[in-house]
Amino acid sequence: MPNRHSHTLRRGRYSEAGRLYLLTTVTHQRISLFHDFQHARLVIDQLRRCEREQLCRSLAWVVMPDHVHWLIELKKEPLGGLMRRLKARSSMALHKAGLPSQRVWQAGYHDRALRREDDVVRVARYIVANPVRAGLVKSTREYPHWDAVWL
Repeated sequence: MPNRHSHTLRRGRYSEAGRLYLLTTVTHQRISLFHDFQHARLVIDQLRRCEREQLCRSLAWVVMPDHVHWLIELKKEPLGGLMRRLKARSSMALHKAGLPSQRVWQAGYHDRALRREDDVVRVARYIVANPVRAGLVKSTREYPHWDAVWL
């Protein structure tokens, strides 16, 4: 059942170019769509496309079976627009690749603005260690769907 109050999460949300954000979005009904290697790579292609289009600078990301964590420096696009592009484009790519016509993403996303004083490298390490904490692999090196500018 959809959350009746999910729209209230957007109230007061403010995007600031140049600010660092940790973004998290989950699949619809937390279905593990990205256990499939090709499905995960299609999402990764869209993360990279957002960076190529200079909408953001990707600092770290991980595509988990049912969610994505993405640490970015926001450029010219507001957060809402960036996430709409990512979700719409990745959904279209997945459907074009043969995923049945179904919702891919849960509505909304979680964002956390980071201060420059925050330990950004620590946050990046937390992101890329997600597959280890989830018990998917014993070492980050074993997991194929992550990247970070420092690691």
